[in-house]
Amino acid sequence: MAMYQAEEFVEGGYDGSAYQPQFDAQFDQPTYQYVYGGSADTDEMRTTQARVTMPDIVQNFLVYFDRQVAEKNVSEIQNVYELSFNKLSERFYKNDPWPEVEHIEQIVGHDGVFLILYKELYFRHIYARQQHLSGMPTLDQRFESYYNYCDLFNYILSAEEPVELELPNQWLWDIIDEFIYQFQSFCQYRCKLKNKPEEEIHTLRSNPMVWNVHSVLNVLHSLVEKSKMNEQLRAQEADENPDEVAGDFGHRPLYKMLGYFSLVGLLRLHSLLGDYHEAIHTLRHVQMNRKTLSAVVPGCQVTTYYYVGFAYLMMRRYQEAIQTFCNILLYVQRTKQLLQMKSVQYETMSKQSDQMYGLLAVTLGLCPQRIDESVHSQLREKMGERLELLAKGDEKQFEETFSYACPKFLSPVPPNYDGPRVNLNKEPYQHQLKLFMTEVHHQKPIADIRSYLKLYTTLPVPKLAALMEKTEDEVRSELMCFKHKLKSCQAAAAERDPLTTDVDFYVDGDMIHIADTKVTRHYGDFFVRHIHKYQEMSEQYLAAASQLRKP
Repeated sequence: MAMYQAEEFVEGGYDGSAYQPQFDAQFDQPTYQYVYGGSADTDEMRTTQARVTMPDIVQNFLVYFDRQVAEKNVSEIQNVYELSFNKLSERFYKNDPWPEVEHIEQIVGHDGVFLILYKELYFRHIYARQQHLSGMPTLDQRFESYYNYCDLFNYILSAEEPVELELPNQWLWDIIDEFIYQFQSFCQYRCKLKNKPEEEIHTLRSNPMVWNVHSVLNVLHSLVEKSKMNEQLRAQEADENPDEVAGDFGHRPLYKMLGYFSLVGLLRLHSLLGDYHEAIHTLRHVQMNRKTLSAVVPGCQVTTYYYVGFAYLMMRRYQEAIQTFCNILLYVQRTKQLLQMKSVQYETMSKQSDQMYGLLAVTLGLCPQRIDESVHSQLREKMGERLELLAKGDEKQFEETFSYACPKFLSPVPPNYDGPRVNLNKEPYQHQLKLFMTEVHHQKPIADIRSYLKLYTTLPVPKLAALMEKTEDEVRSELMCFKHKLKSCQAAAAERDPLTTDVDFYVDGDMIHIADTKVTRHYGDFFVRHIHKYQEMSEQYLAAASQLRKP
Protein backbone atom coordinates (compact mmCIF):
# COMPACT_ATOMS: atom_id res chain seq x y z
CA MET A 1 0.00 0.00 0.00
CA ALA A 2 2.64 2.53 1.05
CA MET A 3 5.58 3.77 -0.98
CA TYR A 4 8.09 3.01 1.77
CA GLN A 5 9.53 -0.03 3.55
CA ALA A 6 9.88 -0.63 7.29
CA GLU A 7 13.68 -0.92 7.02
CA GLU A 8 13.86 2.61 5.56
CA PHE A 9 13.73 4.13 9.07
CA VAL A 10 16.64 6.57 9.39
CA GLU A 11 17.44 8.67 12.43
CA GLY A 12 18.12 12.37 12.14
CA GLY A 13 17.51 14.34 8.98
CA TYR A 14 15.88 17.73 8.71
CA ASP A 15 16.40 19.79 11.88
CA GLY A 16 13.55 22.20 12.51
CA SER A 17 14.33 22.79 16.19
CA ALA A 18 15.75 26.23 15.45
CA TYR A 19 12.34 27.46 14.35
CA GLN A 20 10.37 29.20 17.08
CA PRO A 21 6.71 30.18 16.53
CA GLN A 22 6.24 33.95 16.59
CA PHE A 23 2.70 34.51 15.41
CA ASP A 24 2.14 37.29 17.95
CA ALA A 25 4.68 39.47 16.14
CA GLN A 26 3.30 38.91 12.66
CA PHE A 27 -0.42 39.05 13.28
CA ASP A 28 -0.40 41.15 16.44
CA GLN A 29 -2.48 38.55 18.25
CA PRO A 30 -2.91 38.44 22.05
CA THR A 31 -1.73 35.43 23.98
CA TYR A 32 -4.20 32.56 23.95
CA GLN A 33 -6.28 32.73 27.16
CA TYR A 34 -7.96 29.36 27.10
CA VAL A 35 -9.97 28.63 30.24
CA TYR A 36 -12.55 26.13 29.06
CA GLY A 37 -11.39 22.71 30.21
CA GLY A 38 -13.40 20.50 27.86
CA SER A 39 -15.60 17.56 28.72
CA ALA A 40 -14.67 14.56 30.84
CA ASP A 41 -15.28 12.35 27.82
CA THR A 42 -12.67 14.26 25.83
CA ASP A 43 -10.09 13.98 28.62
CA GLU A 44 -10.78 10.28 28.99
CA MET A 45 -10.48 9.78 25.25
CA ARG A 46 -7.08 11.49 25.22
CA THR A 47 -5.85 9.41 28.14
CA THR A 48 -6.96 6.28 26.35
CA GLN A 49 -5.28 7.42 23.16
CA ALA A 50 -2.00 7.98 24.99
CA ARG A 51 -2.04 4.38 26.15
CA VAL A 52 -2.65 3.00 22.67
CA THR A 53 0.45 1.73 20.92
CA MET A 54 0.85 3.25 17.49
CA PRO A 55 0.94 0.60 14.71
CA ASP A 56 4.40 -0.01 13.26
CA ILE A 57 3.22 0.84 9.77
CA VAL A 58 2.04 4.26 10.98
CA GLN A 59 5.35 4.91 12.75
CA ASN A 60 7.30 3.96 9.63
CA PHE A 61 5.00 6.12 7.54
CA LEU A 62 5.65 9.17 9.74
CA VAL A 63 9.41 8.69 9.68
CA TYR A 64 9.34 8.28 5.90
CA PHE A 65 7.05 11.29 5.51
CA ASP A 66 9.36 13.43 7.66
CA ARG A 67 12.39 12.43 5.62
CA GLN A 68 10.72 13.22 2.28
CA VAL A 69 9.76 16.69 3.54
CA ALA A 70 13.33 17.25 4.74
CA GLU A 71 14.75 16.13 1.40
CA LYS A 72 12.20 18.27 -0.52
CA ASN A 73 11.18 15.28 -2.63
CA VAL A 74 7.98 16.85 -3.96
CA SER A 75 6.81 13.94 -6.12
CA GLU A 76 7.10 11.46 -3.25
CA ILE A 77 5.53 13.93 -0.78
CA GLN A 78 2.57 14.13 -3.16
CA ASN A 79 2.22 10.33 -3.23
CA VAL A 80 2.42 10.10 0.54
CA TYR A 81 0.03 13.03 1.01
CA GLU A 82 -2.62 12.01 -1.52
CA LEU A 83 -2.46 8.22 -1.22
CA SER A 84 -0.74 6.81 1.84
CA PHE A 85 -2.14 9.27 4.40
CA ASN A 86 -5.70 8.73 3.17
CA LYS A 87 -5.31 4.94 3.11
CA LEU A 88 -3.91 4.86 6.63
CA SER A 89 -6.67 7.18 7.79
CA GLU A 90 -9.28 4.84 6.33
CA ARG A 91 -7.60 1.78 7.84
CA PHE A 92 -6.67 2.93 11.35
CA TYR A 93 -8.37 6.27 12.02
CA LYS A 94 -11.70 6.11 10.25
CA ASN A 95 -13.61 6.87 13.44
CA ASP A 96 -10.76 8.26 15.55
CA PRO A 97 -8.34 11.16 15.36
CA TRP A 98 -4.73 10.62 14.42
CA PRO A 99 -2.23 10.50 17.34
CA GLU A 100 -1.58 13.87 18.92
CA VAL A 101 1.62 15.70 18.09
CA GLU A 102 3.23 14.84 21.45
CA HIS A 103 3.28 11.16 20.41
CA ILE A 104 4.57 12.00 16.94
CA GLU A 105 7.40 14.04 18.42
CA GLN A 106 8.71 10.91 20.15
CA ILE A 107 9.06 9.29 16.72
CA VAL A 108 10.34 12.04 14.40
CA GLY A 109 12.09 14.21 16.97
CA HIS A 110 11.79 17.98 17.45
CA ASP A 111 11.34 18.76 13.77
CA GLY A 112 9.32 21.96 14.18
CA VAL A 113 8.23 22.42 10.57
CA PHE A 114 7.17 18.81 10.05
CA LEU A 115 5.24 18.85 13.32
CA ILE A 116 3.37 21.97 12.15
CA LEU A 117 2.54 20.25 8.86
CA TYR A 118 1.45 17.13 10.72
CA LYS A 119 -0.84 19.18 12.98
CA GLU A 120 -2.36 20.77 9.90
CA LEU A 121 -3.26 17.27 8.66
CA TYR A 122 -4.30 16.18 12.17
CA PHE A 123 -6.84 18.97 12.59
CA ARG A 124 -8.04 18.70 9.01
CA HIS A 125 -8.74 15.00 9.59
CA ILE A 126 -10.82 15.91 12.65
CA TYR A 127 -12.85 18.47 10.69
CA ALA A 128 -13.36 16.03 7.81
CA ARG A 129 -14.49 13.18 10.11
CA GLN A 130 -16.46 15.28 12.60
CA GLN A 131 -19.63 13.30 11.87
CA HIS A 132 -17.84 10.16 13.09
CA LEU A 133 -15.93 11.84 15.94
CA SER A 134 -18.42 12.69 18.66
CA GLY A 135 -17.99 16.18 20.07
CA MET A 136 -15.19 17.13 17.68
CA PRO A 137 -13.80 19.52 16.84
CA THR A 138 -13.90 20.88 20.38
CA LEU A 139 -13.44 24.56 21.13
CA ASP A 140 -9.82 24.05 22.21
CA GLN A 141 -9.12 22.11 18.99
CA ARG A 142 -10.52 25.02 16.96
CA PHE A 143 -8.23 27.38 18.85
CA GLU A 144 -5.20 25.09 18.54
CA SER A 145 -5.74 24.71 14.81
CA TYR A 146 -5.86 28.49 14.41
CA TYR A 147 -2.56 28.93 16.27
CA ASN A 148 -1.00 26.16 14.24
CA TYR A 149 -1.92 28.06 11.06
CA CYS A 150 -0.36 31.17 12.63
CA ASP A 151 2.84 29.18 13.21
CA LEU A 152 2.85 27.89 9.64
CA PHE A 153 2.19 31.23 7.96
CA ASN A 154 4.65 33.09 10.18
CA TYR A 155 7.33 30.57 9.35
CA ILE A 156 6.69 31.27 5.66
CA LEU A 157 6.11 35.03 5.84
CA SER A 158 8.49 36.20 8.57
CA ALA A 159 11.62 34.83 6.94
CA GLU A 160 14.01 37.37 5.41
CA GLU A 161 14.88 34.85 2.72
CA PRO A 162 12.67 32.17 1.08
CA VAL A 163 12.28 29.19 3.41
CA GLU A 164 13.67 25.80 2.47
CA LEU A 165 10.31 24.09 2.15
CA GLU A 166 8.70 22.54 -0.91
CA LEU A 167 5.23 21.03 -1.00
CA PRO A 168 3.06 19.73 -3.86
CA ASN A 169 0.59 22.18 -5.36
CA GLN A 170 -2.38 20.10 -4.19
CA TRP A 171 -1.29 20.39 -0.55
CA LEU A 172 -0.64 24.14 -0.88
CA TRP A 173 -4.15 24.63 -2.27
CA ASP A 174 -5.62 22.44 0.48
CA ILE A 175 -3.88 24.55 3.13
CA ILE A 176 -5.51 27.76 1.88
CA ASP A 177 -8.84 26.03 1.22
CA GLU A 178 -8.92 24.42 4.69
CA PHE A 179 -7.81 27.66 6.39
CA ILE A 180 -10.85 29.48 5.01
CA TYR A 181 -13.14 26.50 5.66
CA GLN A 182 -12.13 26.36 9.32
CA PHE A 183 -12.67 30.11 9.65
CA GLN A 184 -16.10 29.68 8.09
CA SER A 185 -16.84 26.76 10.43
CA PHE A 186 -15.73 28.77 13.47
CA CYS A 187 -17.96 31.72 12.52
CA GLN A 188 -20.92 29.35 12.21
CA TYR A 189 -20.05 27.66 15.51
CA ARG A 190 -19.57 30.97 17.32
CA CYS A 191 -23.05 32.16 16.36
CA LYS A 192 -24.79 29.03 17.68
CA LEU A 193 -25.48 30.33 21.18
CA LYS A 194 -28.41 28.08 22.04
CA ASN A 195 -27.44 25.51 24.72
CA LYS A 196 -23.80 26.63 24.59
CA PRO A 197 -22.10 26.16 28.02
CA GLU A 198 -21.24 29.29 29.98
CA GLU A 199 -17.56 28.27 30.00
CA GLU A 200 -17.46 28.35 26.20
CA ILE A 201 -19.20 31.72 26.11
CA HIS A 202 -16.58 33.07 28.50
CA THR A 203 -13.75 31.62 26.39
CA LEU A 204 -15.13 33.10 23.16
CA ARG A 205 -15.64 36.46 24.82
CA SER A 206 -12.09 36.43 26.22
CA ASN A 207 -10.46 35.62 22.85
CA PRO A 208 -12.03 37.93 20.24
CA MET A 209 -8.88 37.89 18.07
CA VAL A 210 -8.87 34.11 17.51
CA TRP A 211 -10.19 33.42 14.01
CA ASN A 212 -10.73 37.15 13.59
CA VAL A 213 -11.69 38.17 10.05
CA HIS A 214 -8.92 40.79 9.93
CA SER A 215 -6.31 38.16 10.81
CA VAL A 216 -7.57 35.84 8.08
CA LEU A 217 -7.58 38.64 5.51
CA ASN A 218 -4.13 39.69 6.68
CA VAL A 219 -2.73 36.21 6.03
CA LEU A 220 -4.15 36.04 2.50
CA HIS A 221 -3.08 39.57 1.54
CA SER A 222 0.40 38.98 3.02
CA LEU A 223 0.88 35.86 0.91
CA VAL A 224 -0.23 37.74 -2.21
CA GLU A 225 2.15 40.62 -1.51
CA LYS A 226 5.07 38.38 -0.53
CA SER A 227 4.84 36.53 -3.83
CA LYS A 228 4.16 39.72 -5.82
CA MET A 229 1.39 37.76 -7.50
CA ASN A 230 -0.55 40.76 -8.79
CA GLU A 231 2.64 42.14 -10.35
CA GLN A 232 3.28 38.79 -12.03
CA LEU A 233 -0.26 38.62 -13.37
CA ARG A 234 -0.02 42.19 -14.71
CA ALA A 235 3.18 41.22 -16.51
CA GLN A 236 1.40 38.23 -18.08
CA GLU A 237 -1.42 40.53 -19.21
CA ALA A 238 1.13 42.69 -20.98
CA ASP A 239 2.81 39.61 -22.52
CA GLU A 240 5.94 40.27 -20.46
CA ASN A 241 8.07 37.86 -18.45
CA PRO A 242 6.56 37.57 -14.94
CA ASP A 243 9.88 36.33 -13.53
CA GLU A 244 11.30 39.83 -13.98
CA VAL A 245 8.92 41.22 -11.34
CA ALA A 246 8.55 38.12 -9.13
CA GLY A 247 11.42 38.97 -6.78
CA ASP A 248 13.32 36.49 -4.65
CA PHE A 249 10.18 35.06 -3.06
CA GLY A 250 7.90 35.02 -6.11
CA HIS A 251 10.40 32.86 -7.99
CA ARG A 252 9.95 30.03 -5.52
CA PRO A 253 7.07 27.61 -6.25
CA LEU A 254 5.98 27.64 -2.58
CA TYR A 255 5.41 31.39 -2.50
CA LYS A 256 4.17 31.67 -6.07
CA MET A 257 1.46 29.05 -5.68
CA LEU A 258 0.44 30.19 -2.18
CA GLY A 259 0.15 33.73 -3.54
CA TYR A 260 -2.12 32.66 -6.39
CA PHE A 261 -4.21 30.36 -4.20
CA SER A 262 -4.60 33.23 -1.72
CA LEU A 263 -6.17 35.33 -4.47
CA VAL A 264 -8.74 32.57 -4.96
CA GLY A 265 -9.11 32.45 -1.19
CA LEU A 266 -9.87 36.18 -1.11
CA LEU A 267 -12.43 35.68 -3.88
CA ARG A 268 -14.12 33.01 -1.79
CA LEU A 269 -13.94 34.93 1.49
CA HIS A 270 -15.38 38.16 0.06
CA SER A 271 -18.18 36.15 -1.55
CA LEU A 272 -18.99 34.52 1.80
CA LEU A 273 -19.13 37.99 3.33
CA GLY A 274 -21.45 39.24 0.58
CA ASP A 275 -18.96 41.71 -0.92
CA TYR A 276 -19.25 40.58 -4.53
CA HIS A 277 -17.66 43.62 -6.15
CA GLU A 278 -14.52 43.18 -4.05
CA ALA A 279 -14.57 39.44 -4.80
CA ILE A 280 -14.45 40.08 -8.56
CA HIS A 281 -11.94 42.91 -8.10
CA THR A 282 -9.58 40.46 -6.38
CA LEU A 283 -9.13 38.56 -9.66
CA ARG A 284 -8.94 41.68 -11.82
CA HIS A 285 -5.57 40.59 -13.27
CA VAL A 286 -6.54 36.94 -13.83
CA GLN A 287 -7.47 36.20 -17.44
CA MET A 288 -10.25 33.66 -17.07
CA ASN A 289 -10.29 32.86 -20.79
CA ARG A 290 -6.68 31.67 -20.69
CA LYS A 291 -5.02 28.80 -18.87
CA THR A 292 -4.18 30.02 -15.37
CA LEU A 293 -2.24 28.67 -12.40
CA SER A 294 -5.50 27.30 -10.97
CA ALA A 295 -5.48 24.67 -13.73
CA VAL A 296 -2.66 22.79 -11.97
CA VAL A 297 -5.14 21.88 -9.19
CA PRO A 298 -8.61 20.96 -10.51
CA GLY A 299 -10.25 21.71 -7.16
CA CYS A 300 -8.90 25.26 -7.26
CA GLN A 301 -10.16 25.78 -10.80
CA VAL A 302 -13.67 24.55 -9.98
CA THR A 303 -13.78 26.70 -6.82
CA THR A 304 -12.63 29.76 -8.76
CA TYR A 305 -15.33 29.45 -11.39
CA TYR A 306 -18.01 28.66 -8.80
CA TYR A 307 -17.41 31.84 -6.80
CA VAL A 308 -16.80 34.03 -9.85
CA GLY A 309 -20.06 32.82 -11.40
CA PHE A 310 -21.95 33.27 -8.15
CA ALA A 311 -20.61 36.81 -7.70
CA TYR A 312 -21.66 37.69 -11.26
CA LEU A 313 -25.14 36.30 -10.54
CA MET A 314 -25.56 38.42 -7.42
CA MET A 315 -24.30 41.49 -9.29
CA ARG A 316 -26.89 40.92 -12.10
CA ARG A 317 -24.14 40.27 -14.65
CA TYR A 318 -26.12 37.32 -15.91
CA GLN A 319 -24.44 36.80 -19.26
CA GLU A 320 -21.00 36.59 -17.65
CA ALA A 321 -22.37 34.26 -14.96
CA ILE A 322 -23.84 31.92 -17.59
CA GLN A 323 -20.62 31.94 -19.59
CA THR A 324 -18.57 31.22 -16.44
CA PHE A 325 -20.75 28.31 -15.34
CA CYS A 326 -20.91 26.82 -18.85
CA ASN A 327 -17.14 26.96 -19.31
CA ILE A 328 -16.31 25.11 -16.11
CA LEU A 329 -19.17 22.60 -16.40
CA LEU A 330 -18.02 21.74 -19.93
CA TYR A 331 -14.47 21.30 -18.59
CA VAL A 332 -15.71 18.97 -15.82
CA GLN A 333 -17.72 16.96 -18.36
CA ARG A 334 -14.74 16.46 -20.66
CA THR A 335 -12.28 15.57 -17.87
CA LYS A 336 -14.60 13.59 -15.60
CA GLN A 337 -12.76 10.29 -15.91
CA LEU A 338 -9.37 11.92 -15.43
CA LEU A 339 -10.58 13.82 -12.36
CA GLN A 340 -12.00 10.65 -10.83
CA MET A 341 -8.67 8.90 -11.15
CA LYS A 342 -6.29 11.69 -10.16
CA SER A 343 -8.05 14.15 -7.88
CA VAL A 344 -8.41 13.45 -4.17
CA GLN A 345 -11.16 16.04 -4.00
CA TYR A 346 -13.41 14.63 -6.70
CA GLU A 347 -16.42 14.28 -4.37
CA THR A 348 -16.15 17.93 -3.36
CA MET A 349 -15.80 19.03 -6.98
CA SER A 350 -18.77 16.86 -7.98
CA LYS A 351 -20.94 18.52 -5.34
CA GLN A 352 -19.79 21.97 -6.45
CA SER A 353 -20.61 21.03 -10.05
CA ASP A 354 -24.15 20.06 -9.02
CA GLN A 355 -24.47 23.40 -7.23
CA MET A 356 -23.32 25.21 -10.36
CA TYR A 357 -25.96 23.43 -12.42
CA GLY A 358 -28.49 24.83 -9.94
CA LEU A 359 -27.04 28.33 -10.19
CA LEU A 360 -26.97 28.06 -13.99
CA ALA A 361 -30.66 27.08 -13.98
CA VAL A 362 -31.45 30.07 -11.74
CA THR A 363 -29.50 32.43 -13.99
CA LEU A 364 -31.20 31.11 -17.13
CA GLY A 365 -34.55 31.58 -15.39
CA LEU A 366 -33.70 35.25 -14.93
CA CYS A 367 -32.02 35.69 -18.30
CA PRO A 368 -33.01 33.04 -20.90
CA GLN A 369 -30.50 32.38 -23.66
CA ARG A 370 -29.02 29.52 -25.65
CA ILE A 371 -26.11 27.64 -24.08
CA ASP A 372 -23.83 24.77 -25.10
CA GLU A 373 -25.92 21.77 -26.09
CA SER A 374 -24.06 19.22 -23.96
CA VAL A 375 -24.28 21.44 -20.87
CA HIS A 376 -27.96 22.07 -21.55
CA SER A 377 -28.56 18.33 -21.90
CA GLN A 378 -26.96 17.67 -18.51
CA LEU A 379 -28.91 20.58 -17.03
CA ARG A 380 -32.23 19.11 -18.21
CA GLU A 381 -31.23 15.72 -16.86
CA LYS A 382 -30.31 17.05 -13.42
CA MET A 383 -33.02 19.68 -12.98
CA GLY A 384 -35.98 18.06 -14.78
CA GLU A 385 -39.28 19.82 -14.11
CA ARG A 386 -37.59 22.37 -11.89
CA LEU A 387 -36.08 23.96 -14.98
CA GLU A 388 -39.54 24.68 -16.38
CA LEU A 389 -40.73 26.09 -13.06
CA LEU A 390 -37.77 28.48 -12.97
CA ALA A 391 -38.51 29.57 -16.54
CA LYS A 392 -42.08 30.37 -15.47
CA GLY A 393 -40.83 32.51 -12.58
CA ASP A 394 -41.88 30.18 -9.73
CA GLU A 395 -40.56 32.04 -6.67
CA LYS A 396 -40.66 28.98 -4.41
CA GLN A 397 -38.48 27.05 -6.86
CA PHE A 398 -36.06 29.98 -7.09
CA GLU A 399 -35.75 29.99 -3.30
CA GLU A 400 -35.23 26.22 -3.03
CA THR A 401 -32.64 26.11 -5.80
CA PHE A 402 -30.76 29.14 -4.46
CA SER A 403 -30.74 27.65 -0.94
CA TYR A 404 -29.16 24.44 -2.24
CA ALA A 405 -26.64 26.01 -4.59
CA CYS A 406 -25.43 29.09 -2.68
CA PRO A 407 -22.34 29.04 -0.41
CA LYS A 408 -22.61 29.08 3.38
CA PHE A 409 -22.48 32.78 4.14
CA LEU A 410 -20.95 34.01 7.36
CA SER A 411 -20.91 37.00 9.64
CA PRO A 412 -17.45 38.54 10.21
CA VAL A 413 -18.33 39.83 13.68
CA PRO A 414 -19.05 37.84 16.86
CA PRO A 415 -22.62 37.77 18.18
CA ASN A 416 -23.83 39.67 21.23
CA TYR A 417 -22.99 37.25 24.02
CA ASP A 418 -25.13 39.24 26.46
CA GLY A 419 -28.23 38.93 24.27
CA PRO A 420 -30.75 36.10 24.02
CA ARG A 421 -29.18 32.64 23.68
CA VAL A 422 -30.47 31.85 20.21
CA ASN A 423 -28.74 30.49 17.11
CA LEU A 424 -27.76 33.31 14.76
CA ASN A 425 -25.65 31.32 12.28
CA LYS A 426 -28.33 31.46 9.55
CA GLU A 427 -28.79 35.23 9.61
CA PRO A 428 -26.19 35.97 6.87
CA TYR A 429 -27.81 33.35 4.60
CA GLN A 430 -31.30 34.73 5.27
CA HIS A 431 -30.09 38.23 4.44
CA GLN A 432 -28.57 37.16 1.10
CA LEU A 433 -31.65 35.07 0.30
CA LYS A 434 -33.88 38.08 0.96
CA LEU A 435 -31.81 40.24 -1.40
CA PHE A 436 -31.91 37.59 -4.10
CA MET A 437 -35.65 36.94 -3.79
CA THR A 438 -36.34 40.68 -3.91
CA GLU A 439 -34.56 40.75 -7.26
CA VAL A 440 -36.52 37.71 -8.46
CA HIS A 441 -39.78 39.35 -7.43
CA HIS A 442 -38.90 42.54 -9.29
CA GLN A 443 -38.11 40.60 -12.44
CA LYS A 444 -41.21 38.45 -12.38
CA PRO A 445 -43.24 40.76 -14.70
CA ILE A 446 -40.42 40.63 -17.24
CA ALA A 447 -41.24 37.03 -18.17
CA ASP A 448 -44.75 38.07 -19.24
CA ILE A 449 -43.47 41.02 -21.27
CA ARG A 450 -40.84 38.87 -22.97
CA SER A 451 -43.42 36.26 -23.97
CA TYR A 452 -45.48 38.91 -25.79
CA LEU A 453 -42.54 40.76 -27.36
CA LYS A 454 -41.18 37.54 -28.90
CA LEU A 455 -44.40 37.23 -30.92
CA TYR A 456 -44.11 40.61 -32.68
CA THR A 457 -41.69 42.83 -34.53
CA THR A 458 -43.71 45.95 -33.70
CA LEU A 459 -46.31 46.30 -30.99
CA PRO A 460 -48.31 49.37 -29.91
CA VAL A 461 -48.09 50.15 -26.19
CA PRO A 462 -51.92 50.31 -25.84
CA LYS A 463 -52.23 46.82 -27.37
CA LEU A 464 -49.61 45.39 -25.00
CA ALA A 465 -51.41 47.06 -22.09
CA ALA A 466 -54.68 45.42 -23.17
CA LEU A 467 -53.01 42.01 -23.49
CA MET A 468 -51.51 42.30 -20.03
CA GLU A 469 -54.68 43.87 -18.57
CA LYS A 470 -52.77 46.84 -17.21
CA THR A 471 -52.72 50.59 -17.77
CA GLU A 472 -50.37 52.14 -20.32
CA ASP A 473 -48.41 53.86 -17.55
CA GLU A 474 -47.88 50.53 -15.77
CA VAL A 475 -46.72 48.90 -18.99
CA ARG A 476 -44.28 51.73 -19.74
CA SER A 477 -42.92 51.42 -16.22
CA GLU A 478 -42.42 47.68 -16.64
CA LEU A 479 -40.75 48.17 -20.00
CA MET A 480 -38.27 50.52 -18.32
CA CYS A 481 -37.78 47.90 -15.62
CA PHE A 482 -37.14 45.33 -18.37
CA LYS A 483 -34.37 47.49 -19.83
CA HIS A 484 -32.85 48.23 -16.43
CA LYS A 485 -32.93 44.77 -14.87
CA LEU A 486 -31.57 42.88 -17.84
CA LYS A 487 -28.82 45.32 -18.63
CA SER A 488 -25.44 43.74 -18.10
CA CYS A 489 -23.25 45.68 -15.69
CA GLN A 490 -20.19 45.55 -17.92
CA ALA A 491 -16.97 47.42 -17.28
CA ALA A 492 -17.13 51.18 -17.60
CA ALA A 493 -14.68 51.06 -20.47
CA ALA A 494 -17.10 49.17 -22.68
CA GLU A 495 -18.57 51.12 -25.55
CA ARG A 496 -22.09 50.15 -24.52
CA ASP A 497 -23.75 47.76 -22.08
CA PRO A 498 -25.22 44.88 -24.08
CA LEU A 499 -28.55 43.46 -23.08
CA THR A 500 -28.31 39.94 -21.75
CA THR A 501 -31.58 38.63 -23.13
CA ASP A 502 -32.84 36.98 -26.29
CA VAL A 503 -35.12 39.99 -27.05
CA ASP A 504 -34.12 43.62 -27.55
CA PHE A 505 -36.48 46.53 -28.15
CA TYR A 506 -36.91 50.28 -28.04
CA VAL A 507 -39.99 52.47 -27.63
CA ASP A 508 -40.71 55.24 -30.14
CA GLY A 509 -43.75 57.17 -29.01
CA ASP A 510 -46.53 54.63 -28.61
CA MET A 511 -44.84 51.96 -30.70
CA ILE A 512 -42.54 49.21 -29.42
CA HIS A 513 -39.96 48.05 -31.98
CA ILE A 514 -38.66 44.54 -31.24
CA ALA A 515 -35.42 43.04 -32.56
CA ASP A 516 -34.89 39.29 -32.22
CA THR A 517 -31.36 38.89 -30.93
CA LYS A 518 -31.38 35.10 -30.74
CA VAL A 519 -28.04 33.68 -31.76
CA THR A 520 -28.08 31.19 -34.62
CA ARG A 521 -27.03 27.70 -33.60
CA HIS A 522 -23.55 26.69 -34.69
CA TYR A 523 -23.99 23.10 -35.83
CA GLY A 524 -20.31 22.85 -36.69
CA ASP A 525 -19.41 23.07 -32.97
CA PHE A 526 -21.66 20.08 -32.28
CA PHE A 527 -19.87 17.91 -34.84
CA VAL A 528 -16.39 19.08 -33.79
CA ARG A 529 -17.14 18.28 -30.15
CA HIS A 530 -18.33 14.77 -30.98
CA ILE A 531 -15.35 14.18 -33.28
CA HIS A 532 -13.03 15.01 -30.37
CA LYS A 533 -15.02 12.74 -28.08
CA TYR A 534 -14.81 9.90 -30.61
CA GLN A 535 -11.05 10.42 -30.92
CA GLU A 536 -10.63 10.23 -27.14
CA MET A 537 -12.66 7.01 -27.00
CA SER A 538 -10.61 5.54 -29.85
CA GLU A 539 -7.34 6.37 -28.10
CA GLN A 540 -8.58 4.81 -24.85
CA TYR A 541 -9.69 1.67 -26.73
CA LEU A 542 -6.35 1.34 -28.55
CA ALA A 543 -4.43 1.86 -25.29
CA ALA A 544 -6.49 -0.82 -23.55
CA ALA A 545 -6.08 -3.19 -26.48
CA SER A 546 -2.30 -2.76 -26.49
CA GLN A 547 -2.18 -3.57 -22.77
CA LEU A 548 -4.14 -6.77 -23.35
CA ARG A 549 -1.76 -7.87 -26.13
CA LYS A 550 1.25 -7.62 -23.82
CA PRO A 551 2.47 -11.06 -22.58
